[in-house]
Amino acid sequence: MRKRELGFEFIVIYSQSPSYVYLNRLFGRIAMLIYTVKPGDTVDSIAAAYGIPVSTIVYQNQLPYPYQLAIGEALLLPTPAGISSPRSTIYAGGYAYPFISPWVLRETLPYLSYLYIFSYGFTMEGELIEPLLDDAWMIEAARAFGTAPILTLTPFGPDGRFNNSLISQVVNNLDARRRLKDAIVEQITARGFQGLDIDFEYILAEDRDAFVDFVAYMQEAVSALGYPTSVALAPKTSDTQTGLLYEGKDYRRLGETADYVLLMTYEWGYTYGPPMAVAPLNKVREVVEYAVTVIPPSKIHLGIPNYGYDWALPFVRGTSRARTIGNVEAVQLAISQGAAIQFDDIAQSPFFRYWSNGTEHEVWFEDVRSLNGKFDLVEEFGLRGVSYWQIMQLFRANWLLLADRFNLAHQL
Repeated sequence: MRKRELGFEFIVIYSQSPSYVYLNRLFGRIAMLIYTVKPGDTVDSIAAAYGIPVSTIVYQNQLPYPYQLAIGEALLLPTPAGISSPRSTIYAGGYAYPFISPWVLRETLPYLSYLYIFSYGFTMEGELIEPLLDDAWMIEAARAFGTAPILTLTPFGPDGRFNNSLISQVVNNLDARRRLKDAIVEQITARGFQGLDIDFEYILAEDRDAFVDFVAYMQEAVSALGYPTSVALAPKTSDTQTGLLYEGKDYRRLGETADYVLLMTYEWGYTYGPPMAVAPLNKVREVVEYAVTVIPPSKIHLGIPNYGYDWALPFVRGTSRARTIGNVEAVQLAISQGAAIQFDDIAQSPFFRYWSNGTEHEVWFEDVRSLNGKFDLVEEFGLRGVSYWQIMQLFRANWLLLADRFNLAHQL
């Protein structure tokens, strides 16, 4: 069946049971196949059906022995032909704490343009606060892989939460701002960082203009060193959107000031909220559609979550607290509980339910189908790239699919 979307034409080929799909561009080809497990499938039977070594399926999808599968699980498989295709070039970034596993970081760095090292704080007086754990090894590892290590600046208070009083003090105080700028320039120069990421949240509405001036001030200093400055933006759908997350962020002016921006298009489903997709594609699309009206697409990174949540039911607002879960871990949980994975067509996200100790749970996470939909948005709108919160757990199929869909730019 031929299908024309967004100026591209695809051939969609279904088996007798529509459990897999090829996306075959007439002027190029996506060389990976996304297969949805159906009843009776085994790794051996799938490998035999598509002429793929079992070891390849196991490796790409991080399947632990004895290689059990969940009904509804999405697997990433190579196409038999393995033909490469013309692809657009994008930038990819990922956030990581200094306690990331060195093995996970090494597995991920080949796919990253930027490694956002999380994070550096500051005092009311503008003194820079370094992470508690040493990050020198991360800087060295990033540079060895041709990935730019980025200093991530966050306004965390003593309680570890975003502090808008701290933001207000520094963006409005010229002495504090200058002291912080000098410290950042010194860190970048001495430590080998190759850029600055400003991740300020809960900015007061009255600090909206001062924050833009702060970003411009930092961008000028970092640009003089030859490096970019990026800004993380809460997911707005209009300039007049109300709420503490949104009112202090001027999309248009920040898009003009920063070298590029990250849309934080995740956390619809969150720790204290009701069960739902973390990054439902319909909601993500609304944010992108607004953003490109005020910011050039060539300056926009789409934010992608590398995690999910497990909620105990029933959800009680003010009491319930979801557990963060990795995407690979989520599938293994479904297998261990005998749960079938479902796929929400509107949110374009996988989920499942299971029972444990008399309590029902609902789990939402990301898989290669949901990620493929987000990558489609990047292509549709011609965005600069993608940035992941966060890369602490390896999700190999994501990186393989990303590298198959796009040429990934490196900085070194």
